[in-house]
Amino acid sequence: MATSNPTKVTVQAVVQAPVEKVWKCWTEPEHITKWNQASDDWHSPRSENDLRVGGKFNTRMEAKDGSMGFDFWGTYDVVKPHEEIAYTLGDGRKVQILFTAQGNQTKVVETFEAEGTHPVEYQQAGWQAIMDNFKKHVESL
Repeated sequence: MATSNPTKVTVQAVVQAPVEKVWKCWTEPEHITKWNQASDDWHSPRSENDLRVGGKFNTRMEAKDGSMGFDFWGTYDVVKPHEEIAYTLGDGRKVQILFTAQGNQTKVVETFEAEGTHPVEYQQAGWQAIMDNFKKHVESL
């Protein structure tokens, strides 16, 4: 559960694409399933996204060998197209993503409240790996 003073962790990338394309790839399920994994032995076989304040999202994340998996889900608190998304995860932690247009590239900065089970460095590495996969996906289109 969220604590009263959670550790906040930030990951980021500069994507070589305009903000409209970056936003589309971040928010549309057909794109989310292509980039939302931290390593090649994991995947996201399905994703649902109701992108509006109060709307819910749910992305299934699984090991490709079927040995484990979980639903990554939450409820949107802020949706400002091409600028900001904020949500509360199912366990109460908060996440914010800022999209900053910089001409033909977009800076994406994601800040999340760390959970208490795994080391913060491990969580940061995992979320950064997902961010790096996102960047690769967008830039390959």
